[in-house]
Amino acid sequence: MGIVLKIVFIIPNMTGGGTERVISLLSDEYVRRGHEVAIMQFAGYEHAYELNRQVEDFSVAPRSKGNPFIMLRKLINMRRYFRKNPDCRIFAFCVMGAVYAAATTWGMKRYLLVAERNSPDSCNIKKLRNWAYRRADRITFQTEDGIGYFPQDIAAKAVVIPNPVDASVPERYVGQRNKSVVTVGRLHKQKNHALLLNAFADFSAEFPDYVLHVYGQGELEETLKRQAEALRIADRVVWHGFCENVREQIRDAGMFVLSSDFEGISNSMLEALAMGIPTVSTDCPIGGARIYMEDSVSGLLVPTGDRQALAGAMCRIASDPVLTERLSVNAAGIREKYSLARIAEEFLRAADI
Repeated sequence: MGIVLKIVFIIPNMTGGGTERVISLLSDEYVRRGHEVAIMQFAGYEHAYELNRQVEDFSVAPRSKGNPFIMLRKLINMRRYFRKNPDCRIFAFCVMGAVYAAATTWGMKRYLLVAERNSPDSCNIKKLRNWAYRRADRITFQTEDGIGYFPQDIAAKAVVIPNPVDASVPERYVGQRNKSVVTVGRLHKQKNHALLLNAFADFSAEFPDYVLHVYGQGELEETLKRQAEALRIADRVVWHGFCENVREQIRDAGMFVLSSDFEGISNSMLEALAMGIPTVSTDCPIGGARIYMEDSVSGLLVPTGDRQALAGAMCRIASDPVLTERLSVNAAGIREKYSLARIAEEFLRAADI
């Protein structure tokens, strides 16, 4: 293994999502280990998480919105950067980041690690993605299920690396929990908040003293608020938007619910488990929830898109304090198993560092 001058993460921007959170954690860990680290944003320059001051953080272009001149500027700036950093290791943490890295390092020898962060079936540029993945040296997946979506030549480069648990996540709350249902995530179709609202309406018929707290922002906010009005639960739903201290806000919640249609691994779900919040999740592709929780032992898994099953699982937690305590204690055990130090080391090994 040679001397690595720099690890370069590629991401559209550093808005408040799970992938961005993982990058902020890994970049800080690598700086503390003595590595040089850069975060290259290729669609604007935004930040939701604090970064280590030693991280080189920059944007190669604003959002292009289809503008060919901005696109060209982006590609030129990326190629110039990689020429100036011949010994860097590139960590592309999104599909388009992998595509841009593969294109702009053409003719150069740069180690490219791609981190597949979502359900591969949700990608709408599969041919272009697979071209880029074939040029990659290593591809990391969050679950074994994700590897099965790809042809053998791509799958041969695969290694499974789960998400880390941030050591700063608050310890398991011990005491009387609030009568609250919480969810954290972008207000996007993938997260299927519409399903959660429907299930919460059914749940509220039996447990009218619970309040649903929605943390996150996105293009569906107004649509979802209208749905809550139509379901006559608007007075029991609180919309918080993006919240920097969300973990402190939700640690004593009665339950956490993830209603997604598909996920890589939900960081918000992972942190809820680590805090011992009784958790309900859809058993959605590509199986990330199944990795971290055992049904009825450390969480409750329900079929994707099943309103009745989701409401029923919420009712089980609200009505059974013995179950609630068991889920809480067992879930918090993931803190050690998926520590940041361990996961950071796995990425380094994957990149031959």
